[in-house]
Parts: sequence; C-alpha cells; structure tokens
Amino acid sequence: MDIDYREDAPSLEQVSATGGLLLLEFGAPWCGHCQAAQPAIAEALASHPVEHLRIADGKGKPLGRSFGVKLWPTLILLSNGQEQARVVRPTSQEDLAALFA
Repeated sequence: MDIDYREDAPSLEQVSATGGLLLLEFGAPWCGHCQAAQPAIAEALASHPVEHLRIADGKGKPLGRSFGVKLWPTLILLSNGQEQARVVRPTSQEDLAALFA
C-alpha cells in the first residue's frame, strides 16, 4: 500500500491559524501500523468529512515534535487550531470514534 505523506509539512503557526476542523495524520509510508490503519481512517473520514493532512514524521520533523508525536500513526483533530482529540495507532472504526465524539 502506498500512502502519500507530505514531506513539506506546514508550520505550527500555519496549522494553529487554520479555521474549522483539521485532521493531522503523522506517519511514514513504510510504517506497517500506518498501512494497517488506512481502511479504518478512510471509513471514519467517509462519515466525518474534514480537511485531512497526512504528514511525514520522523527525526528532524518539527511539526510532529511540537505535538509530542512518538508513535505512528498519530491522528490529531484540531478545531480552529486547537487540539480537540488524539488517537494513536488506531486499528478499528471504534478507535477513531473518539476523535469525532
């Protein structure tokens, strides 16, 4: 499975200035956990359409560090730039339900 994670991540200031809902997904295209989570993520987004950014994370990637990301995938839902919910390594639709509760 080929997952397209953006290498050109926005800055924390740009993300914080975003209006409305924004779902950040931190991961890496080669990450098995990231690949396994994709069907559940797609299903959740079909039910809750929000702007979704897949961001390549790793050493030297400041946006992931500013959110304290340690495991992949980490999904963070922002509302008007403020963190509302976070899910780490989701494997099912139930894991992702907490994001949109």
